[in-house]
Amino acid sequence: MTTTGKVLLAAPRGYCAGVDRAVVTVEKALDVHGGPVYVRKQIVHNKHVVEALEKRGVIFVDELSEVPEGSLVVFSAHGVSPAVHAEAKERNLKTIDATCPLVTKVHNEAKRFAKDGYKIILIGHEGHEEVEGTMGEAPNNMVLVDGLDQVEKLEVKEGEKIAWLSQTTLSVDETLETVHALKKKLPLLMDPPSDDICYATQNRQAAVKNIAPQVDVLIVVGSSNSSNSVRLVDVALEAGVKKSFRVDSRDELKKEWFAGVKSVGLTSGASVPEELVDGVLAWLSENGYGDVEEVETIEEHITFSLPVEIRKDLKAAGKA
Repeated sequence: MTTTGKVLLAAPRGYCAGVDRAVVTVEKALDVHGGPVYVRKQIVHNKHVVEALEKRGVIFVDELSEVPEGSLVVFSAHGVSPAVHAEAKERNLKTIDATCPLVTKVHNEAKRFAKDGYKIILIGHEGHEEVEGTMGEAPNNMVLVDGLDQVEKLEVKEGEKIAWLSQTTLSVDETLETVHALKKKLPLLMDPPSDDICYATQNRQAAVKNIAPQVDVLIVVGSSNSSNSVRLVDVALEAGVKKSFRVDSRDELKKEWFAGVKSVGLTSGASVPEELVDGVLAWLSENGYGDVEEVETIEEHITFSLPVEIRKDLKAAGKA
């Protein structure tokens, strides 16, 4: 088909350091131990990554009770509560903790604030695995705020020391809005030692803000349970694009979305392998959008070392 339209490809996009670390951890565990390797919850929130690992011998479970006693289990990038660690020990499970180091940072902040006698307001989405793990660090000290409308409902004792933390994959702008409302209600609210929203979430949102005003429609590649992918659609619409859609892969694209469209923006969430973006680019090319320009907003150079447990296993197996 003759090229009639242009694609602005956002950069950075796709895998962040924490997701890459988690996926490689599971792959290395398979290399060293063979299948099955059990993983509690989805290792990352992307159905294609999960399906590919299942084909290699990974068994994803919701609870540790589904893992045979004495087996190997990997904890997902989203983190788990101390209760889950305790249950794994009780059931004699060999564990590899693939929690993203940036999530671990929030867990440590929660423990420090709780130890110092603070009530902690956690800004996040109810039911999200990361939120459940973080709240498990200080369940008696923590209250969840899921959106601006919950700020007014907060009940605080006079003289109570209060701090806030956040889920790492939220919209930067929405979180700042919630924090502003919290500080209006609670002028002495203590900030976390450093920003909780991860660098990759912020960078991908900044890249979308950069290209959204220049395109007619913006496509986000990512799964529906990926918080950061869903947020990218919201960010695009708020940044001025008229239409934005989230798809898991090229198979979900619809030609009617592109009627009268001359320019398309494309990005992907932090748990999306680049091959899925390539698939969307191929579809766009087949449908008249073969002129692709990558627009880099910021360079990323962050990497995380693999969890200590898998590094020991690799060394013992002579594969380090």
